[in-house]
Amino acid sequence: MAPTGTKPSRTEPADDVVNHFYYPPDDFEADRGEGVYLYGKDGRRYLDASSGTFNLTLGYSHPEVVETIREQAGELIHVTSKFQSKPVNALVAALSEVAPTGLTRVHLKSSSGSDANEAAIKIAQHHTGNPDVISLFRGHLGQTMAMINASGAAFRRAPFPAQLPGVVHVPDPYCVRCFYRQQRETCGLLCVERVNDFIDYASSGRVAAVILEPISGNGGNVVPPDGYLQALRELCDERGILLVFDEIQTGFGRTGHMFASDTFGVSPDILTFGKGLGGSGMPIAGLLTAEHLTGLEGHHINSTFGANVLASSVAVKTLEIIRRPGFLENVRAVGAHIMDRLGELAARHAFIGDVRGRGLMIGMEVNDADGRPDPGFTNHLAARGMDHGLLLRTSLYGFGNVLKVRPPLIMTVEEADELCDRLDRLFADAL
Repeated sequence: MAPTGTKPSRTEPADDVVNHFYYPPDDFEADRGEGVYLYGKDGRRYLDASSGTFNLTLGYSHPEVVETIREQAGELIHVTSKFQSKPVNALVAALSEVAPTGLTRVHLKSSSGSDANEAAIKIAQHHTGNPDVISLFRGHLGQTMAMINASGAAFRRAPFPAQLPGVVHVPDPYCVRCFYRQQRETCGLLCVERVNDFIDYASSGRVAAVILEPISGNGGNVVPPDGYLQALRELCDERGILLVFDEIQTGFGRTGHMFASDTFGVSPDILTFGKGLGGSGMPIAGLLTAEHLTGLEGHHINSTFGANVLASSVAVKTLEIIRRPGFLENVRAVGAHIMDRLGELAARHAFIGDVRGRGLMIGMEVNDADGRPDPGFTNHLAARGMDHGLLLRTSLYGFGNVLKVRPPLIMTVEEADELCDRLDRLFADAL
């Protein structure tokens, strides 16, 4: 054995590789994936209801993505983003074609969604000259120090003393558990109107941006009520505040349209993206902005592996596939079918308190017998899901009570029925 405090020799294998991870991974070991299925080293096949980490838009090992990677890897994998390349130019052109109204500029030099959101805030602060940022309760904007402070859950900030100043969190449009104890029919969208009070009394009065996910991702799949985003757009316009949509989870077909901006008919001033643009898992992120928001120097918002050539080639192919006739229509149809099936399950399983979503971005609220959120049972369901060949994820890193259903967008109706049948068996077995 090597002396205490020294590394083992190169020829001496580690006793257990898991001991070398910074924190231990799950016991499950993945082997390969195909379509909506992931195969483990245990030989079992699992239906992935979470699309990896909601980033496998085209499922595992999509053949056209695999071929694109093979071809591009033989030509050019990466080059400094200072230079142009055919895949990056093609991606910028494609994104400019699908961008929501008014967003004419593309920035690809981000390496992650957190990075893209920070860039969006920097652009907003630079152009408005204002320091403050408004975000929502339960919002999930990233993992960097600035973004955990802009995100909406206290447990994510608790271990760290240094945080981004000037962030004001406001109640999200969570109608099922309304912060203001209102009913949607008579509330007058108080969750928007009261933002004025937060600006006047909780901020410095100098707000650069409101940043939010059109549908919350990690926060519980909260879908805003009709008119909410329109009212928020009007408030931002009235007060000279930039509206930023974090579409890192909702973008590229997840809601049944190219962007949630299209789903709800509201265009932001800046839109951030990531995750699903990588098709079968290539890392890529960036943002779209309005023309008048250009001008911030690149050294403030560029990242080393941003505008990666190989990832851009895959993103071009991913967009091509999403834009094919019938693709988004299938997302909407399969999503509606799953919502109907889950509604039937909710009628039979009393702990399912609410089913909500758009397209294939769906969440089920799990409650106890008194109708209160039950994170413990939610986590139990996700863990037991593997016994039924299902890969499931829960909200708020296990602190929430929403079971998320976000399979790859290539899912068929037959696969959707298989998913719902497995959920039914899981729910019956988990009590």
